[in-house]
Amino acid sequence: MKDAIEKLKKNLQELEVSTAEQLEEFRMRFIGRKSEIAGLFGKFKDVPAEQKKEVGQQINALKELAQERFNTFIAQINTSKFQANKPHDLTLPGRPDELGSIHPLTHTRMRIIKIFERMGFNVSDGPEIEDDWHNFTALNFPENHPAREMQDTFFIEKNPDITLRTHTSSVQVRVMENQKPPIRTLSPGRVFRNEAISARAHCVFHQVEGLFVDENVSFKDLKDTLYHFAKEMFGQHTKIRFRPSFFPFTEPSAEIDISCLICKGKGCNICKHTGWVEIGGSGMVDPQVFINCGIDAEKYTGFAFGMGIERITMLRYQINDLRLFTENDVRFLQSMNQLY
Repeated sequence: MKDAIEKLKKNLQELEVSTAEQLEEFRMRFIGRKSEIAGLFGKFKDVPAEQKKEVGQQINALKELAQERFNTFIAQINTSKFQANKPHDLTLPGRPDELGSIHPLTHTRMRIIKIFERMGFNVSDGPEIEDDWHNFTALNFPENHPAREMQDTFFIEKNPDITLRTHTSSVQVRVMENQKPPIRTLSPGRVFRNEAISARAHCVFHQVEGLFVDENVSFKDLKDTLYHFAKEMFGQHTKIRFRPSFFPFTEPSAEIDISCLICKGKGCNICKHTGWVEIGGSGMVDPQVFINCGIDAEKYTGFAFGMGIERITMLRYQINDLRLFTENDVRFLQSMNQLY
């Protein structure tokens, strides 16, 4: 055993390595799990007891020597590679890193959250894969409502129905189920609807929905909140109006319009020559929704609203094609970064 150790030590000291291929051969021969040194450890059990201490120390010293030689060879090879690729003029300036930018949808979402946070709203989040109760039933959608059909909703499972959420109202249901009023929350997030992709529609888009529940909340509170938001988001010159509408989960309900930012209310193709552009829906929470979520509908009232983040971004920066947000065209993102 001692002769084998001395022979292997001599080979180890005499061997030189100058390439990556030779380095790998060295590793396999002296360091790897099936190396010659590992073989010595395997034969150690046959060494007489009185020699085990001395032989064990020699094998361990040989192992340490192999590791030291291996580390030295790695440093030498790396140094030679650097010398081979060393630039001729070390005083030349380095190549600057390209700085990224915030995506326009992310920037708009952050601004919306900031505006409502100043009004006391917190931010809540929920799953993008929802059950029928949170996505439809708790929100007062009847069983025959068109939104439940396959052409509008991406169903993952049936009986029980599991879907990709069609709105972030499902987050509001979860908040009301787990939190007692007063509630003042904002629910931004990604939603999914089975729609053909075009300049004005996409099967994946982003919403932000707000909910305020407390005693004596009125429609005036809703209007004041959205008036303030519109002026903060689009400018003090912006006008806002409410049009009667219908949503299963609010009563009364209203569509939210703002004065067209392109023609300043005079009329153009974007606003269809009306001077107004829709940005979302709103209304007072239907008492049945409170009952479904375990909230006393006799004691509490509340309002809710929802807006598309893409729509707000398009209006704010006068973007005419929804597909630009997902095409990852660097030129578009760079041009948007100059507007922030």
